Amino acid sequence: MSQYVSRLGSNRMAPRLRFPGAFPGSHRKPRRIAMLSVHTSPLHQPGTGDAGGMNVYIVELAKRLAAINIEVEIFTRATTGALPPAVELAPGVLVRHVDAGPYEGLAKEDLPAQLCAFTHGVMQAWAGQRPGYYDLVHSHYWLSGHVGWLAAERWGVPLVHAMHTMAKVKNAALAEGDTPEPAARVIGETQIVSAADRLIANTAGEADELVRFYEADAAAVAVVHPGVNLERFRPADGRAAARARLGLPQDAFVPLFAGRIQPLKAPDVLLRAVAVLLDRDPSLRSRMVVPVVGGPSGSGLAKPEGLQKLAARLGITDVVRFHPPVGQDQLADWFRAASVLVMPSYSESFGLVAIEAQAAGTPVVAAAVGGLPVAVRDGASGFLIPGHDPQAYAQQLARFAESPELVTRMGATAAAHAQGFGWGTAASATADVYTAALHEHRRRVRVHHG
Repeated sequence: MSQYVSRLGSNRMAPRLRFPGAFPGSHRKPRRIAMLSVHTSPLHQPGTGDAGGMNVYIVELAKRLAAINIEVEIFTRATTGALPPAVELAPGVLVRHVDAGPYEGLAKEDLPAQLCAFTHGVMQAWAGQRPGYYDLVHSHYWLSGHVGWLAAERWGVPLVHAMHTMAKVKNAALAEGDTPEPAARVIGETQIVSAADRLIANTAGEADELVRFYEADAAAVAVVHPGVNLERFRPADGRAAARARLGLPQDAFVPLFAGRIQPLKAPDVLLRAVAVLLDRDPSLRSRMVVPVVGGPSGSGLAKPEGLQKLAARLGITDVVRFHPPVGQDQLADWFRAASVLVMPSYSESFGLVAIEAQAAGTPVVAAAVGGLPVAVRDGASGFLIPGHDPQAYAQQLARFAESPELVTRMGATAAAHAQGFGWGTAASATADVYTAALHEHRRRVRVHHG
């Protein structure tokens, strides 16, 4: 994996990129980029529908890029007629709403049929600008990658792409009863990997997967860890105050699930682990609250009441509290209030929620998948569990339930660990990727016209 680390720095102390023998003035950062997010708007609340970590990633990255003088225009599909065509998200960050298909009722699976309409909308916006308006295209997720591929070719600029999740990786670790990703997505991702000037991976493990599953050119893959908003997600006034605000008992053991409710995220594993815990120690029933904060998504939409029914079958409805998705500030309070965050996911490209919880001073019990071994320091800021056996999760949760001082000690380590994942670092590293892509693109153009 050192080949990735040395290229861009997948660790936080990595040096900035250097380009020996460059053309004078050719190493400038882009002035303005077109960022594409077809299927999920940065204005949508994470935890609802298809909105999740990627929304947070795009919003935070765009704001930090604007802060270092890279203007960002985010193109996303319009899902309501009530919003104007362009909305300023922050100084230097504009969200452009593109009409592509009906505003409501389109599942993510229906969106490939709207990519032509979406591309048309992007091209219309570009046509109204002076030549050379965008220096670079940065697409997120495979649907956006296809639009980005065409836009970058048309505008004569580099394409930088972030997968966020990959069909082949998801299909290799499918939750029981979950639907495999379709072949059309696999083909689409393969095409984008081949077309992109640079691919941004969240971790060295993801970079490895791009090479192994999609035959990506290792030299084109750069590792940039996502960040966390350290102003919002912090221990603040502590666990007791957060519990008082949320109406949670002060002395309760509170294992929290926060995220989209779908088989991929495996909230059922937490519920089954809770049932095992209560079987082993019935006295826990009077002092345990299990909040599940989030809404149905993806294949979870087929059975939106599935988790409630499971809680009833397991006989734990008295301790489980289902709560709809909340805004980022209240989510930070849920993290502070929890004894531990539980993330039993089958696949996570990074696991932003794990870093957010740790930044708020809460340890994490997570599956040892995807980027979670980078996000969580096993044995220090939380525990990583191989597999999805509820017994294994129950065993680790019991340690926290029996030892409040472990919650405090690991929580402090977790908060310190998360400090290394600021969005400023991520934006700076991403800007380096842009600069490298621009430099290489110009060099190729010069050689071509040489």
